[in-house]
Formats: sequence, C-alpha cells, structure tokens
Amino acid sequence: MIMVGAMAAVLWIVGIVMKVPHAIRWNMMAILLAGVMLLHVTLPDGHPLRMATGGDARLWGMLIGFGFLIWGYRKILSRLKARAAEAQAGPAKTNSFSDTELDRYARHIILREVGGVGQRALRDARVLVVGAGGLGAPALQYLAAAGVGTIGVIDDDLVENANLQRQVIHLDRNIGKPKVHSAAEAMKAQNPFVTVRPFHRRLTQETATELFADYDLVLDGTDNFDTRYLVNETAVQSQTPLIAAALTQWEGQISLYDPAAGTPCYACVFPTAPDPSLVPSCAEAGVIGPLPGVIGAMMAVEAVKQITGAGDGLGGRLLIYDALYAQTRSIAVKPRSDCAVCHGRGTET
Repeated sequence: MIMVGAMAAVLWIVGIVMKVPHAIRWNMMAILLAGVMLLHVTLPDGHPLRMATGGDARLWGMLIGFGFLIWGYRKILSRLKARAAEAQAGPAKTNSFSDTELDRYARHIILREVGGVGQRALRDARVLVVGAGGLGAPALQYLAAAGVGTIGVIDDDLVENANLQRQVIHLDRNIGKPKVHSAAEAMKAQNPFVTVRPFHRRLTQETATELFADYDLVLDGTDNFDTRYLVNETAVQSQTPLIAAALTQWEGQISLYDPAAGTPCYACVFPTAPDPSLVPSCAEAGVIGPLPGVIGAMMAVEAVKQITGAGDGLGGRLLIYDALYAQTRSIAVKPRSDCAVCHGRGTET
C-alpha cells in the first residue's frame, strides 16, 4: 500500500511540475491502479509484488469502485448545474434575431427612433429593478416585453393578498411566494428570450456596490426612504443612471437622476427624508390600483429611451402626475453644489 501511494504521489508531483493537464494526471492514477489490479489477478498468492501492494485484490477493487462512484456523482452534478444554467439563461443569444424575435419586436423595429440598432441595444442591456411591488411590477413586465436582455430584480417581500389590487405581475396562486420569484415566473412566461435574475433579499450597504456593478441602468420603485437614499448613493458612486419614482394615494412622481451626465441626483432634489407622518405608506393612506401601473409604465418608457437614445429623457425634470384631477406637471430640478452625495457633480458638466 505504501509503495503504491508513494508511486501515485511521485506521478502527481511530476505532473504538476511538468504542467500536465489535470485530466491527464487523473488518467495516470487510473492506469497505476489498473496495473496494480492486474498484478493481483495474474500473480499467485504470496508473491512479493502482491504483498508489497496490499496483498489482497479486494481492497483495490473497493477503492476503484469508490473512485467510480465519486466520478459518477461529479459527472451527474456538473450536468445538473449545466442544465440549471441553461434554464436560467433561456434561449441562446446570437448576434442576429430569430424570426420569432423579429416578429415579436416588429413594432419597435419600425419606429424610426428605435429600429434594429435600438432593439439590439435593448437586448444587450442589463437593467436592475429595486423592488417588485407596485412600481416594480409594471416596470418589470414592460422591460421584459420590450426585450431587455438581462433584468435583475431585488426584493425581500412575499406576495400578499392585499398586493393583488395593484401589483398585477403577481397571481393569486403565488400568495406567500417571494415577489422576485413570482415576478420572474411571469416575465419568463411572457418572454422566454430575456434573462431574469431574481434576488430574494434586502438591498444593503454591503451588497449594493457589487450588485450595481453588473448593470447599466437602475430603476428604483421602493417604498421607503432608507432604501431610496442607499440606491441613489450607490448609483452616484458607480455612475449608473437611476430612474426613480414614488407614489401615494392618487399622485405619482418620476425623474431620471444621472449626475455624470449633468443632472441632479436624488439627494439634490430631496436632501432629507420628510417626516413619516407627512408621507404615510400605501397601507396607511391607500392608493388607487391603476396608479402604480401608470407610473411604473413611465419608468419602463424612460428606461427604453435611456437605452436606445430615443427622444428626451426626464433628466433635470421631475414629472408629477395627479390621477384624481387628471393633471400632469413638470418641475425643473438642478444639481446642488452642497449636495452631500454628488457634490453638485452635474454643475460641472
């Protein structure tokens, strides 16, 4: 046994020194074991070579069998991982669109402002949506339908019965399911050509920077100021354009924040969070069901424009929509030189 172990160690070390590929080194070990088994089968009992290599072929047979079990387990595991990766990635993406994709996106492609170049930009884009609730639901639906190639969604909430009055991406059967998985299911069912990355967790200071680095654009549809300020700070640091919206009762607002392009950041417009009593939650104050759909769809429109370069975006403008009185107004917003987050970076552009 010791002699065989020493030979195996020598072969392995020589393979490392000579930079022999990993697979070939394992093949060398297999040949060594096969040779030992051959000695035990052909030589008579008590032969010095048999005694020096363990004396009993059954021991080596058990070791070889155990080795085959490990090898088979690793093969099966790698195949399962490959299938899971394929299922997550969806249909393979090529440089050209399939006939099905061309037909699906035809109404985009014939638009002068989008065209084939714009649709390809959408397919190559990576968009992160923070929040899969009232605003995130319609934004996610339209981003997927528009053919945005990679869509990340992060939220730690579960689907509740009270959500279904306005968060139309979630179904009654998904009550109790993580919102990100419920949303991913609906998005993939609607468009199998997009990749959806669900993150069932809360966005934190520790994870935000690494997460944002994987995306070209961020949409913030959260309902609390702590997360909104964290999203803004991370977007400014990573120079990632941010489309943020908010709503309450009958009113919604939306803007594009991109200090690197000369706009204010979210903290320029809202330096401090208002008193909680002045901004009650939807659960406390209520919200009309279709309103999140209106503002969330606006977020998706602004995202498509930002990606394709079509038209004028909402950078430097805060759009406010009053659904109760059917009024829309736009307020000009500018970078603040004393902003603690972007330090008026947009003023220098």
